[in-house]
Amino acid sequence: MRITGGSARGRRLAAPGSGRDLIRPTCDRVREALFNLLGARPRGSRVLDLFAGTGALGIEALSRGAVFALFVDRSLTAGRLIETNLRASLSCPAAAFARLDLAATTNLTPLRAGLDPDLPFDLVFLDPPYRQHLAERLLPLLEPAGLLAPGALVVVEEHARVDLPAQSGLLTLVDQRRYGETGLWLYRPRPAGT
Repeated sequence: MRITGGSARGRRLAAPGSGRDLIRPTCDRVREALFNLLGARPRGSRVLDLFAGTGALGIEALSRGAVFALFVDRSLTAGRLIETNLRASLSCPAAAFARLDLAATTNLTPLRAGLDPDLPFDLVFLDPPYRQHLAERLLPLLEPAGLLAPGALVVVEEHARVDLPAQSGLLTLVDQRRYGETGLWLYRPRPAGT
């Protein structure tokens, strides 16, 4: 795995060993297609990487100009892997790791602890284990937890044959793409008053 663009383009990312906490990194081809789709959006953004695994999505965003990334995973193995990948690819990353079992939680508010409440996230990556219905359960929890900035974009990566809703809580599906077995769904919060 490599960073596909930005200041750390071409740098290798450490991948999990076999059987390591079921970490499934987003492949380079899909990550590159996603960031081509996002264009300049990562620049200056605050990023939330849920089910972070190797940290590839958040690190790619930092390489492309994001100003901060919070990586969230239940696994300490993932936390160590993310730390290794941050050190290897970026000189002074503005990043943090939070350990939270996203598969079991019903409240994402604890992710705000220690963060400036006036600086929610502009870009959210939600990349759960495939076909476990975790994206459907977590999408409506993002807005009530105060995690989304106005105009934020939430990117869900799931198996391409999964059907995700057009509306989820205050989020509306604005785009959907398929790359082989991988599907990407892009959501935005509905404007206030609609």
